[in-house]
Amino acid sequence: MEAHYYHVDLEWITDRKGKISSTVLDTTIEVATPPEFPKGMPGLWSPEHLFTAAVNSCFMTTFLAIAENSNLDFKSITVPAKGKLDKIDGKFAMSEVVLEPVLTILNEEDREKAEKILHKVERACLITNSLKTEVFLKPSILLEESMAEL
Repeated sequence: MEAHYYHVDLEWITDRKGKISSTVLDTTIEVATPPEFPKGMPGLWSPEHLFTAAVNSCFMTTFLAIAENSNLDFKSITVPAKGKLDKIDGKFAMSEVVLEPVLTILNEEDREKAEKILHKVERACLITNSLKTEVFLKPSILLEESMAEL
C-alpha cells in the first residue's frame, strides 16, 4: 500500500478559538483551548478531545473491519473513552487513553470470538500504534437477549 495523506486546515477565529476543516469534508469543527487552561473556552472541542476521539474512532473503524472479516454478528458497539492529560518530565502530554467498548452480541457462542476480536483491534489500530500514549482496553460484552431484561 502506498502512503495516504490527510489534509486539515486550521483558521484562527478569535481569542483561543479556531476552526478546522478539510477540502474533502463537508463540516468544520470549532476548536479551542480547554477550560482547564488560562483563557480556555468551555463547550468546544479541544486538541485533547480530538486526540482522544482519534484513538476512540480508530478503535471503532478497526473493529468494524475485523468483525466483518471475522464474520462476527453483533447488535451494537459503543466506545466510551477517557483521555488523561498529565505533566510528564515537566511537559504536558496525553499520558493514557482508556477505551471501554461495550459490544452487544447476538449469540452467546460468539462471546469468545468477540473477545479475541476486541483485543486484536487494540493491537491493530493504526492511531494507537502511532502513539507513545498508553492505551488501556476495558471491554464489556453483552448478550442481546439480556439487554431486553434491563
